[in-house]
Amino acid sequence: MAKVAVVFHSGYGHTLRMAQSVADGANAQLVAIDADGNLTDAGWATLDEADAIIMGSPTYMGSVSWQFKKFADASSKAWFSQAWKDKIFGGFTASSNINGDKHSTLHYFMTLAMQHGGIWVGTGLHYNNTKAALRSDVNYLASSAGPMAQTPGDAGGAEMNTGDLETARLFGQRVAEVAAKFK
Repeated sequence: MAKVAVVFHSGYGHTLRMAQSVADGANAQLVAIDADGNLTDAGWATLDEADAIIMGSPTYMGSVSWQFKKFADASSKAWFSQAWKDKIFGGFTASSNINGDKHSTLHYFMTLAMQHGGIWVGTGLHYNNTKAALRSDVNYLASSAGPMAQTPGDAGGAEMNTGDLETARLFGQRVAEVAAKFK
């Protein structure tokens, strides 16, 4: 069984809910980036020991939160020593708009993973793009790069779309399965 870690920042609870769904699917350990953009020493150790690292951040102004960016910059120590080379990576994001430039956030994660010499895993899920499709369907927002969630700006994390959360769970499961093949 592969060790999977989900490192994430959540501003209002939506990304936390996604992180929990991803972790449920991957049987992963959650590593929260705090409100000041920091990880504990134990959090860094968890990432170093993981076979797969799944990254999560809300999409703010077309990219990751500043707290996630601070974490990414701090990961340069692992980059310098190539500590995360050949790990499996994936990522997910949430925002209040249907598009909200979430793909820019996923591309940021992919670039960070590639800088660390990692191997990226996408969703592997089909899109639900028929007239019969429902907003609660899996991968309704049609992302191959990683799960995306959309929740209205005036709705809390408890009101997230069940299809988005199931997409996140299935993605976590996929990353864990891929990591096990590489282990």
